[in-house]
Amino acid sequence: MSTTKRWQLNTRSESICCRMMDRADELKIRVIDDGEGVPLVDCGVDVPGSLTAGLDLARITMAGLSEISITTGDRQLWTGPWVTVQTDWPVMACLASQYAGWELQCPGFFAMGSGPMRAAAAREPLFERIDYRETTKVAVGVLESSAPPPLELATEIAAKCDVESRKLTMLFAPTSSLAGTIQIVARSVETALHKLVELGFDMGQIESGFGTAPLPPVSHDDLVGIGRTNDAILYGSHVTLWVHGEDDSLVDIAARLPASASEDFGQPFLEVLNQYDRDFYKIDPMLFSPAEIELVNLDSGRVFRGGQTRADLLEAWHGAE
Repeated sequence: MSTTKRWQLNTRSESICCRMMDRADELKIRVIDDGEGVPLVDCGVDVPGSLTAGLDLARITMAGLSEISITTGDRQLWTGPWVTVQTDWPVMACLASQYAGWELQCPGFFAMGSGPMRAAAAREPLFERIDYRETTKVAVGVLESSAPPPLELATEIAAKCDVESRKLTMLFAPTSSLAGTIQIVARSVETALHKLVELGFDMGQIESGFGTAPLPPVSHDDLVGIGRTNDAILYGSHVTLWVHGEDDSLVDIAARLPASASEDFGQPFLEVLNQYDRDFYKIDPMLFSPAEIELVNLDSGRVFRGGQTRADLLEAWHGAE
C-alpha cells in the first residue's frame, strides 16, 4: 500500500479546507475560531450552507483524490439532480479517508467522524487491513452532526491525531442540510469498497471507481434525512469498479456486493432502522452498499453486473416531508 510521504491525505484536505474558509461568506458557511482551540467550520447548522460547500465537504472527506460533481441521471429513476464521484485511488480516498468509521462521543454528544484525520489516528482495524497510517502536522475531519463538537472532545481528537489543537480543523453539517446531504450521497463508491472489505476482497485488486446516486430533497428532520440519503445509495446508486482478478471469483463478488444481497433490502431505510430500534449496528452490514454494481476486469476485459434499483422507493421523495 502507498507510503505516508507520498500521500499526506490531511495536507491535501487542508488545502481545500483553507479555500473554503477564505470563501466562507460566498459558500454560506461560518468559521468558528476563538484563536485558541480547534478551528471549526459550520456548513449547515446555524448557516444555510450551499451546493458548493457540499461538494467541497465531500472532496475534503476524500482528501482531494476524487472528482465530484452534481449532474443529471436516469430520469425514469429520479428526475432531480445526481451526485457523481470518480477516483483513481479509491482505497486511499474512500477507506483511508472518507469512510465514517470513527465514533466520537462525550456526555451529550455523539457523531461519526470521517475524513483524513482518521488516517492520522489510525484507531480502526481497517487501517491494518489497508496497511496505512499517516504522520502529519495538520489534521482535518468531517462530522455528520447538528452541533459542533465540544471543546474537550475536539482537543482529545487532536491529541489522538498527534497534532496541536490549532492544527486540527473540523467541519460539521447535519443530514438535514444541503451540504450534509450532498457529502453523504457522495459515498456511493465508498460503500462499495467497504462492502468489499466485509467480503474479504483483496483491496490491492482495485484500480479505479465511478459512482452516481440521486440527490434527494433536503429534509428538515435529521432522521428523515438519514432515511433519504441511505435510500439514495441502497436503491438508486450505480457504481463501476475497475479491478484485477479471476473471472470466476468476480462473478461471485458481483452477486454478493449490491444491497439486494441483504435480507433487509426492499424497505425504506427509515423503516429498517426503526425495526432495529434505530441502532445502526443491529442492521445487516451487507445492506450498506450500492443498488447496482459493475466490475470491469482489467485482466480479461469482461464485465460482471449485479443488483437492482427501486424507483418505487425513490418516488416517495416527491412532495414528501
